[in-house]
Amino acid sequence: MTSTEDITFNPESLEKVKELMKRYPEGRHKSAIIPILHMAQAEFGGWLSVPTMDYVARLLNIQPIEVYEVASFYSMFNLQPVGKCLIEVCRTSSCWLCGAEDIIDHLEKTLGISVGETTPDGRFTLKAVECLGSCGTAPMMQVGADFHENLTIKKVDELLEKFRVEDKQSRYC
Repeated sequence: MTSTEDITFNPESLEKVKELMKRYPEGRHKSAIIPILHMAQAEFGGWLSVPTMDYVARLLNIQPIEVYEVASFYSMFNLQPVGKCLIEVCRTSSCWLCGAEDIIDHLEKTLGISVGETTPDGRFTLKAVECLGSCGTAPMMQVGADFHENLTIKKVDELLEKFRVEDKQSRYC
């Protein structure tokens, strides 16, 4: 297990953390927690380990539980390792009414994993998340920074094939 002392932002990131904290008055640095957690997740392997969250707490001079609360509340933060291609399917009202559960079931069968799991090869992780803000084009999923809307089983299969091909070329996932 990695200790908090082993975790340190690279110099450029640490400078950015300091700049973020300067935006807020002394004693209010906690307000920078979300962008700093994004940076930590990006820099330390795509997920937030307990030692990483403890490191962020130490930087912000707050209690670790305050970081855990934020990191565990938002689905954009991963509290365990994820695959190279993180598939997040919206399951809120509009998407659910338009077939999100069918999409999730199909992805589980096709990938051979359940929601919250990663394929044995480490390529795909499947998450069911709350509203991704695309209710008019439901059902939808997010992969990386890209939204894929108006999903059908056929479209999901085409996207999976695209992810597999582009993964081999190290371009997408």
